[in-house]
Amino acid sequence: MPVAVYVLGLSVFALGTSEFMLSGLLPPIAEDMGVTIPQAGLLISAFAIGMVVGAPLLAVATLRLPRRTTLVSLISLFGLGQVAGALAPTYELLFASRVVSALACAGFWAVGAAVAIAMVDKDQRARAMAVMIGGLSIANVLGVPAGAFLGEHLGWRSAFWSVGAASAIALVGILVLIPKIPLPAEKPRLGRELLIYRDRQVWLSIGVTALAAGGVFCAFSYLSPLLTDVAGLDAQWVPWILGLFGLGALAGTTLGGRVADAHLFGVLIWGITASTAFLTALALLASTAAAAIALAFLLGFSAFFTAPALNARMFNVAGAAPTLAGATTTAAFNLGNTGGPWLGGTVIDAGLGFSATAWAGAAMTVTAIALTLVSLRLDRRTPAPSRVVTSAAPSADPAAVPAPVPADQTARA
Repeated sequence: MPVAVYVLGLSVFALGTSEFMLSGLLPPIAEDMGVTIPQAGLLISAFAIGMVVGAPLLAVATLRLPRRTTLVSLISLFGLGQVAGALAPTYELLFASRVVSALACAGFWAVGAAVAIAMVDKDQRARAMAVMIGGLSIANVLGVPAGAFLGEHLGWRSAFWSVGAASAIALVGILVLIPKIPLPAEKPRLGRELLIYRDRQVWLSIGVTALAAGGVFCAFSYLSPLLTDVAGLDAQWVPWILGLFGLGALAGTTLGGRVADAHLFGVLIWGITASTAFLTALALLASTAAAAIALAFLLGFSAFFTAPALNARMFNVAGAAPTLAGATTTAAFNLGNTGGPWLGGTVIDAGLGFSATAWAGAAMTVTAIALTLVSLRLDRRTPAPSRVVTSAAPSADPAAVPAPVPADQTARA
């Protein structure tokens, strides 16, 4: 695996910490800003909305720009967004800083994913994405619990300052370790890349990704108050349990990345089914502290077990547009990260309690399973030559788009 892929994974650590650390900071932010916990939860949705809009927008805007320069610019903008959040005097300004940070994060994911995929063979796509997603998993293991710990002892703003510092370290890593990548001889054409949206498999992949992610984060976004108000745990336990979720995510990413290339649909179906079972168990057993703790780990495992397969699937069905494929996957994940917390906040505001967020999440993942089965059925009916993808063989120019070649059959369970 090229060292540049690992550098991208390390950069994603800073991005992921910012994206998910609010799960452990909602109570102090709500108290400081004078808003309710569901309103504070909308800051998570704000970040996700920025990701949804920013991924395709910045992918298109930077389509013909040098990849390394784009990555440097985006990680710098992201770091400035963290500083703005740390200094925000009002809820509205904090909300705006989250959107700006998310736009930069989305662009980085889209461009970074396209570079990572182009640098490896097709049968290593899921493993390459697992390296990048591994940065997200480590963010859940270390970054998110550390943010909750800082929020508990030094105030929630200290967590934003810490992510800003991590962004500066990531910037240095990109400048030093990622080589300057020349523009491809044949410039990418937006019109050709947009043709991927004619494929119903692309839309099915978007739906599966959004619902699978949204189901888990419908409950995870409100895990902190669930643990304290329903399970009866002291607030000092929250960072450790969030870290347990992260450990499950790291284990799931590692295993999922190793098996997804050979058993893509198997990973999707069994992984999302497991998430549904764990969410149902959390809804039923949330008042039992031991069960809630164990299920935090299991949900992290099942959610991230499917992540490499979800990414690889999109690149398989939209391989003729690698930049937009990465952007579309990023947008799809964050459609879920927008809808999940919103749905969770809605059921809380309806008076159904924090444990009801797990029921709502399970409803989303059941729908994701149904769409996955539809996609599998269509895939088995589609002749191999009917979908065109790009070769992913390593080249001196990871940003180049090779000439289309007939795709091999997508890996099946």
